[in-house]
Formats: sequence, structure tokens, C-alpha cells
Amino acid sequence: MKAMIIKEIGSSDVFQLVEKAKPVAKAGHMVVEVKASSVNPLDVMLRSIELPWSANLPEVLHGDVAGIVVEVASDVTNFKVGDEVYGMAGGINGVDGALAEFMLVDARLMAQKPTTLTMKQAAALPLVAITSYEALVQKMNVQAGDNVLIHGATGGVGHIAVQLAKVLGANVTTTYGTANEALAKTLGADNLVDYSKQSVAEYVAAYTDGQGFDKIFDTVAGDNIEKSFEAAKFNGHVATILPIADPLQIALKSLSFHSVLMLVPLCHGINHAAHGAILTEIAEYVDAGKITPIIDASDYSIWEVAQAHDHHSSGKAVGKITLTA
Repeated sequence: MKAMIIKEIGSSDVFQLVEKAKPVAKAGHMVVEVKASSVNPLDVMLRSIELPWSANLPEVLHGDVAGIVVEVASDVTNFKVGDEVYGMAGGINGVDGALAEFMLVDARLMAQKPTTLTMKQAAALPLVAITSYEALVQKMNVQAGDNVLIHGATGGVGHIAVQLAKVLGANVTTTYGTANEALAKTLGADNLVDYSKQSVAEYVAAYTDGQGFDKIFDTVAGDNIEKSFEAAKFNGHVATILPIADPLQIALKSLSFHSVLMLVPLCHGINHAAHGAILTEIAEYVDAGKITPIIDASDYSIWEVAQAHDHHSSGKAVGKITLTA
């Protein structure tokens, strides 16, 4: 089969097109004919900089995949040849990813693809949907009526998190940049905040009667995390996808702080089935018209992954960059 591989960390020029042996199903696994993948910041970082997992990088990157099952191990009973599936199942920790014609996947990490989406649309979802679900449902237990703030409305994780929070019945406020106002308005949030025009104090006063938000999901992190701590009510919850430098405000407001890293099952071999279950539930919401991925207008193939990475790094993408086989 054809595959795009890397043999060293560096610029997008490190990708090479090669012939590689087609994978064969083994216990607990199946082989998927890759139809689409997507670009996540993780993929760009794994290619370009040293990370905790760099020492065990596979040759084939990209974890998000949508495709058709072509071979199933005898002990896998919930999928069959011909099924259209999606998942986040490799591209890290020594497991080859989706930049190839075929991908060997752990069946527990996969789910039936939403029937209302194309392969290209479905491939945009796994990492960002799992991350959003872990933050809102598993970590912060968002309930109907909760006053929820989500930073980064139009980002990869943010745009799914806003929609999922509405599915859960929350009252959702979300921040966005002026350039993305039109897109932010399509996501269904109750309140929109242009972060360049409203201070934290202003939107806390406007949307929480000055009390602060019950639960905050910060998909921006970095310096923005201080805004999340400021916007949280006493004894509230804050979740983020990146490390923080100073935990002082967590203590001073008696906050529950949650770190969300959906890579844990992939890197440590635990709870694989939880990811498949999340994606099954997400597919139901998608097919019910409650969640829709935003796809960038670019049109790259898997074999043009270098250009796709450069487009991602340019900051000009609007929505998820997807690749088709």
C-alpha cells in the first residue's frame, strides 16, 4: 500500500511517499480502508517538535480516521467487513496512523460512522469530540441548567464543545474573535462574547449576575487560563486541554480543576472501550442534527499532507482541515 511516512522530526518537508506492507488484522483489531483523516494541532506538533511521546513515534502519523472495514479479527464481534467507521486510533505511541491506504485499528477505539456525514466530515470529529465529551461530561458533569463558559467557539475542540454543551441542556456562553463572528453565531450558544471587546468582568456581570460561571471549558489555555479562573464562581469547575503554570487561583476560589488529555488510553493502554462508546454516542447526536462539524474549505488528499500542515500553521483555516484518500 501507499503511505506517507516520517523518519525524523522537522518541517512539513519530512513527509515521504513510500510503499509499505498492508497491515493484517490481529486479535482485537481490524483493518480499515482509509477514506479520510483530519489535521489536529497534535499531528503538527508530533511532526515538528519533541514531545513526551516523540521517542516512540510511528512512521505514519494522524490518528483521526474514517473509512471502511476490510478485515476483522475473529474475536471482534461488533463490526463486520463493509462497515463504515470512524475513530482516533493511532499516529502516536508506536501505532501507525491514517496517512496510508489502510490502517490497523484497535476495534475498541472505533464506532460506526454517523450515517448523515460524509467520510470527510466524519474524520474531523474523533479527537475533538472525545476531548469535548471528556471535559464536559466525564470531568465536569455538565447538567441541564448549568451556566457554562466555553473559550474558543470556532476552534476545533471549541465548536464541538459548544454544541455538546447545548445537547446537555446547559446555558452556554462562548468567546470568539471578531473575524469569526459569523461562524460563532451558527453554533447555537446562548451568549456570544467578542473577547477583544468585552472584559471578563463585563461578561460575568452580564451573563451570571456577577456570580461567575458554574463550569468553564478553556480550549485556548495559555495566558487565557487566567481569564477562566477570573470568570469562575467560587467552588466552580474549570477544565483545560493544556498545562497551566500557576495554580494559585484554583486554591483561592476553591475551584475543581480538570486536565483533559484524550491521549491517555492511546499512550497507556487503558480504557480503550470508553472512546468507542463516546463516539457511538456522538454519532447519535450528529444523526439527530444536534452536532455538526465545521470543515475548512481546503481540499487536500492524504498525499498532500505537507500542504495541509502548512495551511494549518498559517492560521488561515476556518474549521477542521480534512484529508481524503
